[in-house]
Amino acid sequence: MENRILIVFSFILLPILSTTISAQRTKLTPYFYRTTCPNVESIVRSAVQKKFQQTFVTAPATLRLFFHDCFVRGCDASVLLASANGNAEKDHPDDISLAGDGFDTVIKAKAAVDSVPQCRKKVSCADILALATREVIRLTGGPFYSVELGRRDGRISTKASVQNQLPHPNFNLDQLNSMFAKHGLSQTDMIALSVYFFSLLFHGNYILVRCTHLRILPLRAFLQPNLQLQSQEQDRPYFNFNYALQLRQMCPKNVDPRIAINMDPTTPRTFDNAYYKNLQKGMGLFTSDQILFTDRRSRKTLNLFASSNAAFQKAFVAAMTKLGRVRVLTGNQGEIRRDCTRPN
Repeated sequence: MENRILIVFSFILLPILSTTISAQRTKLTPYFYRTTCPNVESIVRSAVQKKFQQTFVTAPATLRLFFHDCFVRGCDASVLLASANGNAEKDHPDDISLAGDGFDTVIKAKAAVDSVPQCRKKVSCADILALATREVIRLTGGPFYSVELGRRDGRISTKASVQNQLPHPNFNLDQLNSMFAKHGLSQTDMIALSVYFFSLLFHGNYILVRCTHLRILPLRAFLQPNLQLQSQEQDRPYFNFNYALQLRQMCPKNVDPRIAINMDPTTPRTFDNAYYKNLQKGMGLFTSDQILFTDRRSRKTLNLFASSNAAFQKAFVAAMTKLGRVRVLTGNQGEIRRDCTRPN
């Protein structure tokens, strides 16, 4: 009788132990490809650097792609999938402005990795996107950090899955915190990531915004068509009126609608903490930017990042690492795509 109980107990316990061991083995780690593709990081680095030399847009486009991917279905490269009937994530209005250079960066890096026989069909598009993101941050003067690897690629990508999953430019602090908290990210993480992602979410290229976009987005400055200003500073505390005047001068009446201007007037192509210093001066174009300073609950962290580039970069690396873990597929989940734009 005791032997029968022991046997039954073993049958119950073994699957549990097996699942636990499997979960431990598939945990993300920087050394995931140490034996299967030991040079994957240098291969991706070389491909990204080559693309970056061709166009600077490589940096913001890749960063934005990573954020959009992780916030919708998790970091599974589903944002890269194309749909013949226009029903993929990339076809949603919130993703439609994702720059092609970001997709091209991942595709070229994937081709470079798969050109090495040892690495062929071993490295996921999701991991390549994560590595490429680290590389463009480094290329713009940001920190070099360890990237956890071991993600698998998702097979599903739908337009509907994007709805209400990305921050909007008119979000207040509660809305921002709520959206980030769904992914295990704190307010500090949100503020650290905002330096690039908030600015990148609402326009196509880096810290740039098209003059035509300024007419339709919910600007704090109440900018009217052709950037004709209404003086309503009293309704928007900490708004820098000179900043709006500068934008108006850069976007005169009847300007070519394809023209884009820098939202960051200080160091638009450098990864640094100038974004936070600008917000202290009221130079946040969108509500979701400037609220980080106007709301007392977030102001202390913003002031810390503005005063210490080291503190900001440390928090940014921690936040990026957490972002890269959002709803990842590992082990036997998902697949390793042969072509990043379509399921196997």
